[in-house]
Amino acid sequence: MSVRTTSNLDLNDAGRLLEGARSRSAEIGVPMCIAITDAAGNLIAFERMDGGKITSITIAIDKAYTAAAAKKATHEYGAASQPGAPAYGINSAIGGRLMVVGGGLPVTVSGEVVGAVGVSSGTPDQDREVAQAALDHFGRT
Repeated sequence: MSVRTTSNLDLNDAGRLLEGARSRSAEIGVPMCIAITDAAGNLIAFERMDGGKITSITIAIDKAYTAAAAKKATHEYGAASQPGAPAYGINSAIGGRLMVVGGGLPVTVSGEVVGAVGVSSGTPDQDREVAQAALDHFGRT
């Protein structure tokens, strides 16, 4: 019998990621919805900053879910999901949860995906910037 062991983020890790995202969001002046998942895409923590868009709650959660489950950044699906591209229509997969716009990034430790962060309420570039700030902060603390 072979059993594979995986590592996951915990609540403390999620708090550090939220802190990094919240800080960058405040710096750019865009209140965000921020979701942190474990390696399987299950929600660990969520924060909707004052002023974060109500519509962005589900989007942030699904961005984190996509980044964790697919083990890749959501923006990487952008070009591949356009008409005529190899993954056209993939955004309708898994009940529409698969996100193809920036703002979802996997969290890796020693080359292994251990969770993900999903951010929404700004432009895709702003969401991606805030998600990256979460990863940068996590790596420093």
